[in-house]
Amino acid sequence: MELQTIQSKIYEIRGQKVILDFDLAELYQSDTRSLNQAVKRNIKRFPLDFMFQLTTDEWSVLMSQFVTSSWGGTRKRPFAFTEQGVALLSGLLKSDIAIEVNISIMRAFVAMRQYLLNSAPSPQLKELKERIEALEDITEENEEKFDEIYLALAQLAQKNKQNNKPRNPIGFVKPQ
Repeated sequence: MELQTIQSKIYEIRGQKVILDFDLAELYQSDTRSLNQAVKRNIKRFPLDFMFQLTTDEWSVLMSQFVTSSWGGTRKRPFAFTEQGVALLSGLLKSDIAIEVNISIMRAFVAMRQYLLNSAPSPQLKELKERIEALEDITEENEEKFDEIYLALAQLAQKNKQNNKPRNPIGFVKPQ
């Protein structure tokens, strides 16, 4: 199985790299219903950090990326499997194709992680980091200034309370 094909099926959802159930079923040359049935029979093996079901909002965002028709395709919200969830699937699905595909998927996850770890930061990324650090410095300076302004306003409010004398009304006063 080609790594690039598998990597194109890995999405980032909720800050985790995941593969959706229908993509896994396609890779395993199975149908989604059978895959999900096998998972539901062994649901205790799949905690939320290994597998989760997409929310309606997450699924609608992904459907818009897939450009699926309104009358065809998946009607249920799919399950998303993390790297650990895919590894657990290998224990459930025992066909030769499933074993081969599982090995390829694990290699794809590892290759993506290695790429992210080994890629040198770009000049744009360095510049962005420097800008953020500069903004943090400015923020600290501004905090000190805001503290001074707050103290000055508090002192003015205190003076106002002390000097709260009754004043003559402003405007025309009709003689009696």
